[in-house]
Amino acid sequence: QVQLVESGGGLVQPGGSLRLSCAASGFTFSSYIMSWVRQAPGKGLEWVSDIFSSDDRTYYADSVKGRFTISRDNAKNTVNLQMNSLKPEDTAVYYCSVDWGMTNYWGQGTQVTVSS
Repeated sequence: QVQLVESGGGLVQPGGSLRLSCAASGFTFSSYIMSWVRQAPGKGLEWVSDIFSSDDRTYYADSVKGRFTISRDNAKNTVNLQMNSLKPEDTAVYYCSVDWGMTNYWGQGTQVTVSS
């Protein structure tokens, strides 16, 4: 079955960087668009970024454009999110996600806290 496992979160000061990773299994990873989404405390889910399967096209929410970079390694079935110039408003649980079959799958999430 589809499994997504995020890692790499933590506590970082404003202006700092973190690199999140998501290990995927249970489906043909190289054939699917992979996404990162986040949920801040007390708020709804926010889409962050997509990376396409065929040509590695990337898309970003305006709130993270220029600061975050999504990438994928199809040989390792991983998708990464490099986050630079972090702001307190980036504090959230970050999830990787895939639409497989008729279902949207998420991992368990990884907490990112940006605070001084």
